[in-house]
Formats: sequence, structure tokens, C-alpha cells
Amino acid sequence: MKNEAFSRVMTAVGLALALIAGTAACGTSGAEAERQSEVAERSRKVMPFDLERTTHHFTKSADGGVETVVADDPADQNQIRLIREHLTKEFSRFRQGDWGDPARIHGTTMPGIQALSQGYTRIRMTYQNVQAGARIVFSTSDPAMVKALHAWFDAQVSDHGNHAQPK
Repeated sequence: MKNEAFSRVMTAVGLALALIAGTAACGTSGAEAERQSEVAERSRKVMPFDLERTTHHFTKSADGGVETVVADDPADQNQIRLIREHLTKEFSRFRQGDWGDPARIHGTTMPGIQALSQGYTRIRMTYQNVQAGARIVFSTSDPAMVKALHAWFDAQVSDHGNHAQPK
């Protein structure tokens, strides 16, 4: 009888722990999903291309990194045109220290954004058309700017969910 009671108690404890763990996991992913949904909604007001038909790639490097945006369908000339127009504008803004569009999408406390806004003169930037889209290459010899770029890239990937990928 004691073993049966002990077994029931242990089963109940195991179920309770599983329920707590499951609830915690759902809460975290629920919060992430909510954040990504909010970011996607704000993105639609800033970026002219369709997030569901494009993908952002963020590739870190030792001296900065590369932001690439491509149309998921390489034949979708409209999305490619919109990507190139947008990244051309962002490139010009970033070179002047204007990181307002990412702040409008991700918030003014987005990791890296304040440092990038203040230290933009220490970052070399180039724009390039690529097959199905465009990219901006960021490079610097300043370790603080590399750290800020990497933090900014990580926040982008996290906030954009399936619309962005690290490479």
C-alpha cells in the first residue's frame, strides 16, 4: 500500500513538474511570437517589400558583417526592385548616422543601435546589388563598433523570426 501511495505521489509530482515546464516554455515562445508579430506589423510601415516573400540574412564577420535581403522567388522582379530601393535609402541614411528606420521597427532600445548612431563615422559601408536583392556590407577596425553591429544583427534575427536568418 505504501509503495502504491508513493507511486501516485511521484506520478503527481512528475505531472506537475511537466505542466510547469510546459507552461514556462509556452510563455517564452508566446512572448517571442508576440514580439515578432509586433515587429512584422511595424516593418510593413517602414519596408516596402513583402516580408512573407523575402528573407533577411545577417552574416557576422570579424570586422562587422553583411545584411542581405533577397526575394524568396528570384523571378519576382517587383520584390527585388522594392528591396533594392529600400536598401539604397537605408545605406544613405546609415552613412549619415540615421538609424531611425530600424528604431521605428525594433524600438529605440534595440541592442547596438545607439552605438551605431553615435559611431557611424567609424564604420565603412558599401551597397551592392545581388541576385534577387541587395546587401549592405559593414566593416570597421573599432572593436566597439563590431560589437554593436553584432548585437544589432542578433536583435534583427531574433525580432524578425522566420523572416530573417543568421549566416
